[in-house]
Amino acid sequence: MLQLVIFSTLNGVLYGMLLFMMASGLTLIFSMMGVLNFAHASFYMLGAYFGFEISRRLGFWPSFFVAPLLVGALGALVERYGLRRVHKFGHVSELLFTFGLAFIIEELTQMFWGKLPVDYRVPPSLDFVAFRLLDTTYPAYRMFMLLTAIAMFVFLLAILTRTRIGLIVQAALTHPDTVAMLGHNVPRIFMIVFGVGAALAGLAGVIAGPALVTQPSMASSLGPILFVVIVVGGLGSLQGAFFASLLIGVVQTFAVAMNYSLAEAFGANAPPLLGDLWQVTIAQLAPIIPYALLVLMLILRPTGLMGTRET
Repeated sequence: MLQLVIFSTLNGVLYGMLLFMMASGLTLIFSMMGVLNFAHASFYMLGAYFGFEISRRLGFWPSFFVAPLLVGALGALVERYGLRRVHKFGHVSELLFTFGLAFIIEELTQMFWGKLPVDYRVPPSLDFVAFRLLDTTYPAYRMFMLLTAIAMFVFLLAILTRTRIGLIVQAALTHPDTVAMLGHNVPRIFMIVFGVGAALAGLAGVIAGPALVTQPSMASSLGPILFVVIVVGGLGSLQGAFFASLLIGVVQTFAVAMNYSLAEAFGANAPPLLGDLWQVTIAQLAPIIPYALLVLMLILRPTGLMGTRET
């Protein structure tokens, strides 16, 4: 039992931190621009594919640094020559733009790399056992993923709260007109924040690609849960996105490991009203738990855990 708790907690925190790496950029973009970027998970996918291509030619470590920069530059171009032009037509046009962009990126990915998963492997330098507990081992690469995600969170928090750049960005989130009057180029700040958000998603793709499956459907399978994170955490709240990511990651990971049903709990006293539904296990319900949490949050607290804006 102790073994299950320890490894489920580690995997849950790891999954939650990967969610935060993507949700943090999405949260900043929404806070500053009011745009729910439907193509954000596509930058995560591009990070994985760019990392695969660069690592195949130059090795993993160059891809670890270069791939996120390429994704961030692409995100900045999307904001500069796409969203900025669409912005004057309202939020609906922005949503439709990012929605269409997600499909375009997925189709282009299939054209270049095909529909089958690519052979993106864990680098040999990190392909060993970090520690062993009883009969189970924990890979060193997963520890690397966890430490990278934590370091990114600490770095991002320090930049936003301890530096002049962070103060300007935070001021631009809430008072863009005042920041512009002080001589700062607010549109350029928007572009940089959008690029940084895309780069964070790309970094998540680079480090998650070797451990997970790198394929064109990875964006569409992970994209919806990002919106669960930012709604549960609170639209526009970076700290809320952090806690919501950890909450969803740990809860879903533990749920997958629990192969129990209500029929087992009630035994012969299980009411026949719902029939076979009593036989459904918690592990089978795990994929819908985050969305059930989303619905409850919207009903009970629309602003989320730490948000101030209505969804």
